[in-house]
Amino acid sequence: MSLPGHVTLVAVSKTKTPAEIMQAYEAGQMDFGENKVQEMNRKWEALPRDIRWHMIGHLQRNKVKYIVPYVSLIHGVDSLKLLQEINRRAGENGRVVSCLLQVHIAREESKFGFDDKELQAVIPSAEFRGLGHVKVEGFMGMATFTEDEDRIREEFRHLKSIYDHWKEQLPDLQTLSMGMSSDYRVAIEEGSTMVRIGSSIFGARNYD
Repeated sequence: MSLPGHVTLVAVSKTKTPAEIMQAYEAGQMDFGENKVQEMNRKWEALPRDIRWHMIGHLQRNKVKYIVPYVSLIHGVDSLKLLQEINRRAGENGRVVSCLLQVHIAREESKFGFDDKELQAVIPSAEFRGLGHVKVEGFMGMATFTEDEDRIREEFRHLKSIYDHWKEQLPDLQTLSMGMSSDYRVAIEEGSTMVRIGSSIFGARNYD
């Protein structure tokens, strides 16, 4: 599949075998997303060390320690407590771990994430500003699962406005992760710089 040059493709490799991942890797894909810590650990052990692993699932605080030594980007950070645990474990490993703040933009209650008021409270706080081993490099959000493109576009546009609002105060911001297989084209049109795609990658032979 072909994407604009400024958009990073995270190949969602959950449930895929190391052999399938290697096929994509050998074709030039470097960023892979997993949603379960144990599965990602197994693949990290088995596969080339220059792969960039993305934790795209909901991350429990008690499992942070298992991925902090190597993870490239944690997508779904949805609380200050989780940020603080990542910071603590990253410090123990002598790392600065990149994270995305997950924002709840969908109309479905099942999705995780900060809302606008929580961001207004957390980001200016001393606790947030004191996280020396965490680099908040962007925001992530998932649109409502619907065929209503206007609603999806509205939700992505809302997340882009949040990103723009905080960009002056958070100098490390560079990533706006929104868009999956079903809606990534709309997400890119609305400003996404990172998309998470699974079936379209592993079901095709062309990884360009």
